[in-house]
Amino acid sequence: MRLKFDGLNWPLVALVIGLSLFGVVMVYSASYFNAERVYNDSLYFVKKQLVGVVLGAVAMFILSQFDYHKLFRFRYIALLIGVALLLLVFVPHVGIESYGAKRWIGVGGFSFQASEVAKFCFIIFAAGYMVANKDKMTSFTGALPVLLAGGVICGLIMLEPNMSITICVGVLLLCLLLFGGMRLKHLTLVILPTLILLPVLIIIEPYRLKRMLAFIDPWASPRGEGFQLIQSLYSLGNGGWFGVGLFNSRQKYSFLPFSESDFIFSIIGEELGFVGAVCLICVFVALIIMCVKIALHSIDRFGFLLSMGVALILAIQVLLNIAVVSGAVPPTGLPLPFISAGSTSLVVFMSAIGVVLNINKQSKIIN
Repeated sequence: MRLKFDGLNWPLVALVIGLSLFGVVMVYSASYFNAERVYNDSLYFVKKQLVGVVLGAVAMFILSQFDYHKLFRFRYIALLIGVALLLLVFVPHVGIESYGAKRWIGVGGFSFQASEVAKFCFIIFAAGYMVANKDKMTSFTGALPVLLAGGVICGLIMLEPNMSITICVGVLLLCLLLFGGMRLKHLTLVILPTLILLPVLIIIEPYRLKRMLAFIDPWASPRGEGFQLIQSLYSLGNGGWFGVGLFNSRQKYSFLPFSESDFIFSIIGEELGFVGAVCLICVFVALIIMCVKIALHSIDRFGFLLSMGVALILAIQVLLNIAVVSGAVPPTGLPLPFISAGSTSLVVFMSAIGVVLNINKQSKIIN
């Protein structure tokens, strides 16, 4: 396939690459101490992140040239791939367990997080199904296949266990159903049981209940479940208005767990301050608005739902990550898109932006 970059939305490309490179800098700042201590290599996480940026950029540019309409034909295959990957994490010698969770698939010396791929596979399936069955989406039975597919994916992710990604996919499912034409009264029938189920899922798992109690009063267990949230709040508070300066965070010195991944926003807040954190949020808002505008100007419903799906998962994940590190919701592990350490998330999100770029490019050609 010959790449033709004319007609690309270069502001969107620049925003994504800029965010990813900023992520590399922050991953280095947040990780070099622990990387040196644990792996005897201060650049351990940065090297992986740079590989993710390169692979993600290549995938983004290739997919920007790939006609997104072809994804419509692969909607059922995409769903099968997503479900198969989530099942593989439970296969001995294939799935990798870390911190009591089976979320990764290992192939040779390479590993990736199945749920990161599965959630975008679900977007392709849901968008394709809702386009092919547009007239049926107003009935509950017509929307049932999307509900069942989303339910299966959420169930498998929950079994890993991974509550945070489960919530992301669940909210994504409900939003896509709304944009896909499902009536509000039918959507309410789905939302109400879900709201009842959430507290039950928290209560039946001791570690989730402990996290909930730590969220309510983290200082009740400052060395236990409340430790990470307290250290995150210290980090954000220490940043003040303008931060302590790039690379000068103190919390990354073994005080704040997962400072390079799930809690990297805390390090950003500490080093760049409230102003820097708000600027980063504004960049994310601009990126999401761009994706929404591309969705609204797409030439067909499939392009609209694909682009809107990418915008939604971005918005949900950014909002939830920032809410967790700031203590607005109970602690749960969730990467900040384009910023947190983790090649799988980076490559998959950049690939998704590539699809959005092609949707935008084709709408320009037609218009």
